[in-house]
This record gives sequence, C-alpha cells and structure tokens, in this order.
Amino acid sequence: MKKRLLQYIKSFTLWELLGGLMVTGKYFFKRKVTLQYPDEKTPNSPRNRGIHALRRYPNGEERCIACKLCEAVCPALAIKIDAEPRLDGSRRTTLYDIDLFKCVYCGFCEEACPVDAIVLTRFQDYHVENRGENILTKDKLLAIGDRYEKDIASDRAEDAKYR
Repeated sequence: MKKRLLQYIKSFTLWELLGGLMVTGKYFFKRKVTLQYPDEKTPNSPRNRGIHALRRYPNGEERCIACKLCEAVCPALAIKIDAEPRLDGSRRTTLYDIDLFKCVYCGFCEEACPVDAIVLTRFQDYHVENRGENILTKDKLLAIGDRYEKDIASDRAEDAKYR
C-alpha cells in the first residue's frame, strides 16, 4: 500500500522528468569538449590506420613485385591484382585496385608484404564524392605514396625502434 502511494505521488510530481532535468542541469554548465574538426584535431594513436599507399624504391621503381600475398591475405577480398612479367624477367603489377568500401583496415596486407610496398598511412582525412572514387587504382596508390613518402619513411623508422 505504501509503495503504491509513493508511486502515485511520483507520477503527479513528474519525478522521472525532474531526475532527467537534474542530469541535464549537471552537464549544462560544465566545460564543453566539442572540437571544431577541420581546425582542431584529436591526437591519433600510433597504431592508427588510414589510407593505403604504394611505395617506390629511392631510384623511382615501384616496390610491388606482384607476389599477390596481400590479395590472398585480405579477409574482405578488397584487393585485386593482375601481373605480367617484364623484359628483365621480374614481375610487376598491371592492375592493383583496392576497394575502400570493402576494406576493413586490418593491416594484414601491410604485414604480408615482403618488400614493404603496400602500407596503411596515418592519414585519414579523405572522402569520396562520386561513384567509383572508392576504388584506389595503382596510379592513385603510387601518387599517395609519392606525396607522403617522407612521412611514411619516418613512421616506419619509428616503428622499427619498438620492434
């Protein structure tokens, strides 16, 4: 009986509403933690994985030897590779596509690569506006690698310290 009376009184005084307003009031006057994204950025973890890149050797030749290990190890089947032998007998890729919509950014491709050709950079500020831009072709991957090579090399050197 007493419990029922207490419940009846709480329903008329809108006790739950007052409790919710108390929580709102508690946080209303606290310092805000919202960041203005393009201008302010949060710190990233050193293990953060961003957009993919294909690297080149210092002489300008692409590193990828078309072993297809990254394609085989990809759990999402996001990588497609076609290769042809060159005149000197080595193999190089003719097609290297990564579908960013399928990719789960696990880093297995990076770990499987014996020549450190495919890397996941720390840069994650990229977007897709049109259909088909989610496919990173060999040319796009090499351009990303060329653009960020200094940063990729410094990240690799720093990672080597901890291994």
